[in-house]
Amino acid sequence: MGIAEQIRQRLETTLRPERLEVVNESHMHAGHAGDDGSGESHFRIAIAAAAFGGMTRIARERAIHKAIGPEIMGRIHALSVEIR
Repeated sequence: MGIAEQIRQRLETTLRPERLEVVNESHMHAGHAGDDGSGESHFRIAIAAAAFGGMTRIARERAIHKAIGPEIMGRIHALSVEIR
């Protein structure tokens, strides 16, 4: 299973989003810093979840990182987050 699918599963399980998009953008960064050649180094997510109610933006980002987990976060170079 690829990293994008692992990210999706963890976010769905933990935050139960109403809307979730996980996009692997690694191909756009080929040959740049952080590209490890795996094709799974740069990701973008767009997410909307009731679980974010009352949270600050920083708390929301921390919740996302926690849900994804350190083992996956440690394998990727960049994660762009759009919270809706």
